[in-house]
Amino acid sequence: MAPGEVGYCGLTQNLNGKTVRLGGTPALGVLEYYHDPLPTNCVADWVCPAGSAAGYPQYSCSSGKEYGYNNLAVFYGACSFDCLFCQNWHFREVIHSTAPISAHQLAVKVDERTACICYFGGDPTPQLPHAIEASRLAIERANGRVLRICWETNGSMNRRLLEQMVQLSMESGGCIKFDLKSWNESVHMALTGVSNRRTLDNFAYVASRTQSRPDPPLLAASTLLVPGYIDRDEVRKIAEFVASADPTIPYSLLAFHPQFQMRDLPFTTREEAHACAEVAKGAGLTRVRIGNVGLLR
Repeated sequence: MAPGEVGYCGLTQNLNGKTVRLGGTPALGVLEYYHDPLPTNCVADWVCPAGSAAGYPQYSCSSGKEYGYNNLAVFYGACSFDCLFCQNWHFREVIHSTAPISAHQLAVKVDERTACICYFGGDPTPQLPHAIEASRLAIERANGRVLRICWETNGSMNRRLLEQMVQLSMESGGCIKFDLKSWNESVHMALTGVSNRRTLDNFAYVASRTQSRPDPPLLAASTLLVPGYIDRDEVRKIAEFVASADPTIPYSLLAFHPQFQMRDLPFTTREEAHACAEVAKGAGLTRVRIGNVGLLR
């Protein structure tokens, strides 16, 4: 791929000399899915309707935590980044172990106890046409019942598709969660193989829409604290960028653990995580949280 281009990574296969699209279209997607009891371990669980009273009663099934309801977790088998520290690297195995399914087949997995759908992976970016179609079909089937549409993404998608994501989340009470991996473009290239320019531009676009529905938050951000790479200075610059768009955007700092191609790095220390949280607050953000605290050393 050319720099900045986002493709259908891993979604094609050469069969008898012909390139065949396996998924990533409105018709077919390469994915796994499961029903996850709410409230679930989500980057935005501390501000979303499933884990708090945010948005009740319009966007939530209960006045407190949504016990007794489920999230349809959709794990796509593709990604537009190639992160050395990938925490979900086994998405690469999905394409070899599962058959593509249609948007309709996914939508019918939403039952009366499903309060939200969350798309992640990998990343939903390479298969957004499928996710968007499945979301629309699921909302139609819900027939006015609460069904939030949420996304966990690196933010590298085409702007026209992002606009559709925003509309689905805005109307349903869902959230778009951007993983802001670094501020420095060279560091981002080294860690992910891709520039962060499109991600930052897309984040700014979604941030410009947050005041249209401030509660529950439309947008949330997170950063993985990779030892030796993503330090307090990187966090400060990311936090300043987020705060300049909207200081109320929730920001989660996530603990790193050795994984994938970075198994030789240490865990994030408790001292570093708390120092980064103070830096983020000092940059102007009003909602900062440390996630994955059980991994801190």
